[in-house]
Amino acid sequence: MPETSVLTIAAGRAAHLRNVVRGLAAQTVPPRELVVGVMQDDPYDDLPETGFPIRQVHVRRADGQLPLAAARNAVAAAAGGEVLAFVDVDCIPAPEFVADVTRAVGLRGGLVMGEVMYLPNGAADDGPDWPLFERLAERHSDRGAPPRKSLARCDDYRCFWSLNFALTRADWDRSGGFDERYFGYGGEDTDYGRTLEARGIPIWWARGARVYHQYHAHCMPPIHHMRSVLRNTEVFRDKWGERTMGHWLHGFRLMGLIDEIDGELVVLREPNEADFALCRQKPERPYANTRRVLDILQADEARGLSNRERTAQVAAAEAALAGSSASAT
Repeated sequence: MPETSVLTIAAGRAAHLRNVVRGLAAQTVPPRELVVGVMQDDPYDDLPETGFPIRQVHVRRADGQLPLAAARNAVAAAAGGEVLAFVDVDCIPAPEFVADVTRAVGLRGGLVMGEVMYLPNGAADDGPDWPLFERLAERHSDRGAPPRKSLARCDDYRCFWSLNFALTRADWDRSGGFDERYFGYGGEDTDYGRTLEARGIPIWWARGARVYHQYHAHCMPPIHHMRSVLRNTEVFRDKWGERTMGHWLHGFRLMGLIDEIDGELVVLREPNEADFALCRQKPERPYANTRRVLDILQADEARGLSNRERTAQVAAAEAALAGSSASAT
């Protein structure tokens, strides 16, 4: 079996990172190493003891913006494994994770996305508890169930999500890595998925290769990252001829935060506490959901429509923001 390097990137989230390490220490097949892309001044200390090395690579921007794309490239460049398995720092790998991703990547080649289950608040405070996680974790309502068989082809590059994915070193090199023009929050995942499609590298859904997402308060749409979302969607437009993150842009527009004027997105105002109250993750829910907010914002104009009709309404609004920009370039 080829050796697998597990890779993560982090700024803050020290408790989350310790749980990632604990999850990796419990693997049925240990990783070759854990490589951490450190997006803060100080390295992480007080990490749990392991039977595999943990290496930390510093990646910082002078302006303080999170260099997510550059950090993923940096940990991949530092890794020594034949298989590169990326997990977000808030995701605890289940005990079969390394064995599952290594096996899955070897089946067909290309990029493999494993399962992500969401934990409620407090579930991971005492570290990994697999029976508890199995009982409490929920699947995100906007993500499909795992395939019935080992792998299923993902035919829509927009579904790529960097929380939990793996590929061989050879396919990573073919992909060229993440585009480092993206920084701050948003856009780099969709760009990478589209690059994979353009270069003929398939994307697969995997059964297994599970991680458990640790609770942390979040906003969806990500109004706390509005400025970087707007910047990065224009990077995507300049590269591919259309915008991305259309559901978030649509939400910003419905809240009166932005508008499109003469083909360009313009900030009308900054988010206020009422916007945050609407978008903030509910304490009783293990994840935030953009669709919930869009349904609330569209309640008046969507009243009486079926779920299918409301979904089509949102899709049309998102396409308008993306498509009109393409014609304007």
